[in-house]
Amino acid sequence: MASPTQNPITVNIFEAKTQLSKLIERVERGEDVIIARAGRPVARLTQLKPKKKRKIRFGALKGKIWIAEDFDDHLPEDFLITPEV
Repeated sequence: MASPTQNPITVNIFEAKTQLSKLIERVERGEDVIIARAGRPVARLTQLKPKKKRKIRFGALKGKIWIAEDFDDHLPEDFLITPEV
C-alpha cells in the first residue's frame, strides 16, 4: 500500500472522468489519486479500509441490567393520557 511519504498522482477532472476505472484500479493497488480543478487539488481518491467486525459476546450485560417482573403488564386506565377535545 502507498505510504503517506509517497507522492500521489494528480489528474485533472476531465482525465478523472474519462479514466475513472483505471484510477480506481490504481487506488485498489494502494496508490492515492489527487483530483485537481484548474491545477488546484480539490479531492483525493484513497483506498477504503474494511471495518473490523466486532465479535458478539452473548451475556455481556448479565448482572448489569434489571427488568421488573411486571414490565409487560397492562397499564392502569388512569395512567393513559386521553386527548382533550
